[in-house]
Amino acid sequence: MLSRLMSGSSRSLEREYSCTVRLLDDSEYTCTIQRDAKGQYLFDLLCHHLNLLEKDYFGIRFVDPDKQRHWLEFTKSVVKQLRSQPPFTMCFRVKFYPTDPAALKEEITRYLVFLQIKRDLYHGRLLCKTSDAALLAAYILQAEIGDYDPGKHPEGYSSKFQFFPKHSEKLERRIAEIHRTELSGQTPATSELNFLRKAQTLETYGVDPHPCKDVSGNAAFLAFTPFGFVVLQGNKRVHFIKWNEVTKLKFEGKTFYLYVSQKEEKKIILTYFAPTPEACKHLWKCGIENQAFYKLEKSSQVRTVSSSNLFFKGSRFRYSGRVAKEVMESSAQIKREPPEIHRAGMVPSRSCPSITHGPRLSSVPRTRRRAVHISIMEGLESLRDSAHSTPVRSSSHGDTFLPHVRSSRADSNERVAVIADEAYSPADSMLPTPVAEHSLELMLLSRQINGATCSIEEEKESEASTPTAAEVEALGGELRALCQGHGRPEEEQSGHLKGPPLQQQQQQGWGKSVPLD
Repeated sequence: MLSRLMSGSSRSLEREYSCTVRLLDDSEYTCTIQRDAKGQYLFDLLCHHLNLLEKDYFGIRFVDPDKQRHWLEFTKSVVKQLRSQPPFTMCFRVKFYPTDPAALKEEITRYLVFLQIKRDLYHGRLLCKTSDAALLAAYILQAEIGDYDPGKHPEGYSSKFQFFPKHSEKLERRIAEIHRTELSGQTPATSELNFLRKAQTLETYGVDPHPCKDVSGNAAFLAFTPFGFVVLQGNKRVHFIKWNEVTKLKFEGKTFYLYVSQKEEKKIILTYFAPTPEACKHLWKCGIENQAFYKLEKSSQVRTVSSSNLFFKGSRFRYSGRVAKEVMESSAQIKREPPEIHRAGMVPSRSCPSITHGPRLSSVPRTRRRAVHISIMEGLESLRDSAHSTPVRSSSHGDTFLPHVRSSRADSNERVAVIADEAYSPADSMLPTPVAEHSLELMLLSRQINGATCSIEEEKESEASTPTAAEVEALGGELRALCQGHGRPEEEQSGHLKGPPLQQQQQQGWGKSVPLD
């Protein structure tokens, strides 16, 4: 009996698990791992597959059964971290954005960072003014289709690519103009390098937004960048704290605290409220890792950090990788023949439709409206939290790049930078991948609920099948109820800074869910 138990235990320990990791070009890498395999083992397999040496900037992201996203910890068991049933699905993504991506040693690394920032642009995480957006999109176009050729690229050719959550005809014309007249002769590698140089100058470069609320209940997005901690509200960056000014990061339940020490011994505590305690802990861990990576001189300076004032209470966490300075020094020592890069620019992508050569998606046909109404509520929750989703979404021919929302002026004592012409709304493009049939219908209906404009062609095709105002309002009520926040945050605490108030429509709920891929 004992021998049988021991034999069963041995087989359990030797059990293999199937893992699928979606890469930045939307291809998938599948492997098997042992039950006790650490995250480092899986990460090393991926980097070997990609022929990647400058790997410290990257990580593996997943979502747990409670729909909370995480970065895979390399020192812990993969199976124990995921806590879900195999086969496991994860994403390979940029975790620490290079301070100067153009200075990366190898072209393969620059290409992978280019793919990540292109995703950020499409998902609305990298938001910028329209003039900058046109130039970035033109670089992508040049990298993917090469020089303008009138025989291959008819009038309106740029409209078949989608670089942003929403397009306007004016923006598309400007993209095509730059591509035709300014970028001729640039190789894919050169266009990607110029893209990185431009993206690095933007206020939202490197932003992986965490939706929160400030002490006044206003929606905000918190993020950690190579240069410091930022808070985004409306179309403005209302707080920017350099890493050397951040003295402590702490969380209790859903409340996140950032301790700041500025010039003239000015001490500030910024307080924000996450949707759940798990989201707050994830925010805290991301802050600890980013601060260690960008601020410290050596990895030997890394210390275990407690979430509480008392070390024996709360959560404890320690960053386990190398710091930015060490990574750059190591990169300088790389001496090998540049690896071959297999660009996926001409392959249809489930993730970034900028590389899909197809017509615009039309409105939902009348015969499918009923199916949308039935399935929309079933699929919404998974749409909001899927870790492995990148949207395929029709472009809109409105008069503007994004719906215009003005936010009121921030506290005059804070540095306020206008980051874009429009409001920061990184979840505007959240849809699952691969796209189910009802997903496009959901997207188009939600645009009507939110008042988004359709193209002339879409308006004509949907004229006879558009739901009544009562139907749209009823559906919109259900939609907003699911996306609504979890109540007002705790009362304001003395000594904590307030963020600037937003317009009334931005004060409801947590806002749209953030793309997790």
